[in-house]
Amino acid sequence: MTRTPAALVLADGRIFRGQAFGAEGTTLGEAVFSTAMTGYQETMTDPSYHRQIVVSTAPQIGNTGWNDEDSESHGDKIWVAGLVIRDLSKRVSNWRAARSLEDEMNAQGIIGIQGVDTRAIVRHLRTKGSIAAGIFSGADVTSDEDMVRTVASQPSMEGADLAGDVSTDEVYIVEPEGEVKHTVIAYDMGIKSNTPREFSVRGVRTVVVPSDTSFEKLQELMKEHGAQGVFVSNGPGDPATADKTVAEVRKVLEAKIPFFGICFGNQILGRALGMETYKLKFGHRGINVPVLNHLTGKIDITAQNHGFALKGTAGEVFSTPFGDAHVTHTCLNDGTVEGVALVDGSAFSVQYHPEAAAGPHDANPLFDQFLELLDSHK
Repeated sequence: MTRTPAALVLADGRIFRGQAFGAEGTTLGEAVFSTAMTGYQETMTDPSYHRQIVVSTAPQIGNTGWNDEDSESHGDKIWVAGLVIRDLSKRVSNWRAARSLEDEMNAQGIIGIQGVDTRAIVRHLRTKGSIAAGIFSGADVTSDEDMVRTVASQPSMEGADLAGDVSTDEVYIVEPEGEVKHTVIAYDMGIKSNTPREFSVRGVRTVVVPSDTSFEKLQELMKEHGAQGVFVSNGPGDPATADKTVAEVRKVLEAKIPFFGICFGNQILGRALGMETYKLKFGHRGINVPVLNHLTGKIDITAQNHGFALKGTAGEVFSTPFGDAHVTHTCLNDGTVEGVALVDGSAFSVQYHPEAAAGPHDANPLFDQFLELLDSHK
C-alpha cells in the first residue's frame, strides 16, 4: 500500500517526515508524548488531550483495533489533535475490536503520521520541552518555511482556557448499580467516562454538570438530587484561567461540603487553597508514574496526563481560610506536587487518574476514601 507523504513540524523548525494515516490535511496543537505501552483508545478519547498532538513512545500502535466499550469521552469523541507513531499495525487482533484504529480516525477526521523516529522526537521534546506543532499531509505539505510559520502562529497552551470546549452543555446523570448509597455532583472539566463508572459500582449516583456551574445552581442541584458531595474532574488547558471554577470551589470549601478532585480538579483545589500553578517542561503523560503518599508512606504506580502542576513541597503544611492544608503526594520522578488536602479531611485531591482508564489500579481506593468521607457527613 502506497502512503501519502506527511510531515510533523515543530515551531522551532525541526521537521520529521513520514507517511500519513487516518484523515489527511493539517492539524495543529502542542506536541506532547505519552509513555503508555497500552491504552491508545483511552488516551485518544481523553478530553484532557484537547489541542494536543500525542507522540506515542510505544513502537507499534493499532494492534488491538478500536472497540465500542473503551472510549473515555461522552459521545466517544476523539479529542487528540493528532497522533504520531512509529509503526501502524498491519492487522487488528482483539476479540472486542469492531474496526481498526485508522478506520475510526478516518471517521472522526483525525490526522496522523507514521514512519517517523518517535525516539528522536521524544528526546527532542524532553530536551526542548513541549512545543507548538502541526501535522501536514498530502497537498498540505508545502515549503518548510510556510509550515513552520503556520505552526508558530497558533495560540499557546499557556493561558489557554479549554475546559468549556470539552465540558457537557447539559446536566446528565449516571445511575448507580443497585441501591443508591450516595449522590455526587461532578463538575465536568473534561471528565473521563470511567470516573462515573467507578462511582456507579460503589452505589453512587453521579450528576454531571457543566464546568461553569455556579455555587447557587450547585446548591439547587444538591437539594434536588439529595447530593452529599462535590467532585471536580480532569480536563485540558491552563488552570490559571479557571478563576470562576476556583471561586465556586472556595464556596464549597466554606460550606464544608465533602470534596474530591483529580488532575485539573487537583489544580483547582490547590488554587482555592491559595497555591499557584505553573507549566511543566514536558508534563507527565503515561500509565507508569510513581507517586509517594506522604501520609501513608505507600507508593502507587499511576496513570497521568497533565502539563501544569501546583507549586509546593513534599509534606508542606500551610494555612488557608478553610483550615490548615498539606501537600499529601509527590511524584518520585521529579518531586512534582501530586496531591493536596485539608488537614481535617473534608477536601482532598490528586494530580493523577485513579479511575485507571487506561492504567494501573493502585490508586483506585481513593474512590473508597471519598465514600468514607461522604458516609461521615451523611
